[in-house]
Amino acid sequence: MKILAIDPGYDRLGIAILEKKSGKEILLHSECFSPEKNKAEEKRIFLIGEKIGEIIKKYKPEALALESLFFNKNQKTALLVAETRGVIIYEASKAGLSLGQFTPLQVKIAITGYGRSEKKQVGEMVKKLIKIEKEEKILDDEYDAIAIGLTYFASVKS
Repeated sequence: MKILAIDPGYDRLGIAILEKKSGKEILLHSECFSPEKNKAEEKRIFLIGEKIGEIIKKYKPEALALESLFFNKNQKTALLVAETRGVIIYEASKAGLSLGQFTPLQVKIAITGYGRSEKKQVGEMVKKLIKIEKEEKILDDEYDAIAIGLTYFASVKS
């Protein structure tokens, strides 16, 4: 089974493609997508949708693993992330992908065993759980997307 895992954000989007073969998880692709900051809000949302559509077309995943919206004190940021999630879900639905959504707490528990783990701890565990062959530095958003994908595989029979 091949999945698209996303850590949604308005400024940066963590994207990972993972596959489970013979009970083993394999990372096929990961990146951090950042739409141009000087673009209008509607153009940024459009670019995010376009990117997700391209990834789906290229890798042909069967499911989308997505982090649930976490409301913090900044309502404007939460609304922008909600809009981002909307376009991601739209593109996945258009392609017929099933959807798995996970809270940050669920991801931290699945990856580290502790719901209050720091981002650094999640990243360190991800490196232990799956082989990452990229030579360039991976941003937290990518580690989070990979963690969301691993959470999907841990919670869904595939």
